[in-house]
Amino acid sequence: MSMMKEFKAFAMRGNVVDMAVGIVIGASFGKIINSLVQDVIMPPIGILLGDVDFSKLGYVIKEASEGVEAVVVKYGAFINTIVEFLIVAFAIFMVVKGMNSMKKKEEAAPAAPPAPSKEEVLLGEIRDLLKK
Repeated sequence: MSMMKEFKAFAMRGNVVDMAVGIVIGASFGKIINSLVQDVIMPPIGILLGDVDFSKLGYVIKEASEGVEAVVVKYGAFINTIVEFLIVAFAIFMVVKGMNSMKKKEEAAPAAPPAPSKEEVLLGEIRDLLKK
């Protein structure tokens, strides 16, 4: 099998295509959560804490000088990232919890036991005859 045929067979398998779709949707979901945190959640929190813009919070280690940028530890951006992570983690938790509850419902309904095989029926008849 040539390399191109192998690659085509690999790339067109259902799992790979599903994974690619999941990655694209996940990246878009990340952008939505990023906007939610930076544009919706953090501004009111900043106002409640005394008109603080979290994205601009930082500790200057070295001031800027003659063409050299300042060295800053941006802990405000880190706080935003932690809030984003918590929102994404909670959303994933809720999805997994929902899927697990659906699986439990499926498992709760027991399937009918399979019919005994011919050998089992014959062995049962032999056992009954031996008891007599």
